[in-house]
Amino acid sequence: MNEEQLSLRRFSLSMPEDLVEQLDALTEAKGYANRSQAVSDIVRARLVDEFARETRREIAGTITMVFDHHKRNLQAVLTDIQHDYQDLIISNLHVHLDHHNCMEVLAVRGPARDIRELADRLATVKGVKHSRLSVTTTGKDFS
Repeated sequence: MNEEQLSLRRFSLSMPEDLVEQLDALTEAKGYANRSQAVSDIVRARLVDEFARETRREIAGTITMVFDHHKRNLQAVLTDIQHDYQDLIISNLHVHLDHHNCMEVLAVRGPARDIRELADRLATVKGVKHSRLSVTTTGKDFS
């Protein structure tokens, strides 16, 4: 047995038949090798969401914003906020979507509480049309 097989634990799982049918359809549609792989991925995704709620746990993610770059002083305000959280921002990408709209994507890493605070501050700046925080794991919590 290899190392991965040794760390696996088998257990039984019961669920309504229609849910199993939906799981099987998802397993096939996404190309999972089997139900176990699909369920593991689903559980992992849920755990990442829960970890992101824990204030001290380190998370990684992206903050994506769309805004009108013609809005007076908006870019300066967004930049000032980003400087306040420079220890959380790993990288940023600025894209011109059209003559008026820009998209900015910030790659972030740090305590969940601080990441959410940064995302909330950016989202509430007047002129930001849409903002979304997408969280993931730093990889330390999963094998």
